[in-house]
Amino acid sequence: MYKFFLLVSVFVTCNADSQMIQRTKVLMGTFVSISVDKEDKKFLKPSFEIIKRVDNSLSTYKKNSPISQLNQNRHASLDKYSYEALTLSLKYYKQTHGYFNIAIGTITKDLYRFGAKERIALKNELEKSSVSVNELRFDKDEAFLGNAVKIDLGGMGKGFAADKVSEFLLQNKVKKAVVALSGDIRCIGSCKIAVNNPLDVTHPLVTFIIHNSGVSTSGNYNRYIKSTKYNHLINPKTKESEQKFISITLVSKLPSATLDAYATAASVMPIKETYAFLDSKKIGYIILQADKKLVISKNIAEYTDMFIKN
Repeated sequence: MYKFFLLVSVFVTCNADSQMIQRTKVLMGTFVSISVDKEDKKFLKPSFEIIKRVDNSLSTYKKNSPISQLNQNRHASLDKYSYEALTLSLKYYKQTHGYFNIAIGTITKDLYRFGAKERIALKNELEKSSVSVNELRFDKDEAFLGNAVKIDLGGMGKGFAADKVSEFLLQNKVKKAVVALSGDIRCIGSCKIAVNNPLDVTHPLVTFIIHNSGVSTSGNYNRYIKSTKYNHLINPKTKESEQKFISITLVSKLPSATLDAYATAASVMPIKETYAFLDSKKIGYIILQADKKLVISKNIAEYTDMFIKN
């Protein structure tokens, strides 16, 4: 039997079959669910510990994390996770032509505030803000940051954590597992996925099965201030919230950190550039545009089985 997931940008629910053990905790600001065979139950606790370590490394909310220290003090010592995440982020920056940009933290963390103590950035504040990645310098031991920017790894952090847990489970010969952090899912073996429909919560957009692959969803319909006009998906080139897409779901065997970053970047690109970019990668996609048009990549059968459009 397959495990069943409701895929959204805020939470994931899982009804595992009778041979699976599932545990769910709140980590990295979301619900994290990990499922393994009963015989592999011993790997659940260390898997959650890995996610805690990733969070302690990449978080902008934990004051002692290397990234928080970097934002606060303009200098920080790096651990292996923060160094790897920064290195990957610069690679994604180049691959996405600057649409994935971790130097956007001043906008996403200061000028805008989502959740508690909500705040909408003022136009003149945005115009004065900097998103220059050239303000960041680092090596494997330490990082330095100019005064004009802050770092925000939220666009790839959950995918990065899913990768680290999956790597651990595979190293321990686990053959069937699911690691799910909000819209980022990593599947070892086979999983059944249902992509949430923001326009009709009673019926998913599509359902399908994946094998040893990842799924990442980015959407503007859950995290916003007052209306989706002020959502958390900020285009680093215009410094404004993007509304061209309601949701973008990517499916591939590529690492989940990569899928997470690509979904983030694709959500803020111009429409033609989004499709050109995704079509150039080894990725299947399910996209719900702002005009409510559902677009499914022609290659989706390469990445899924039993694909059903609802």
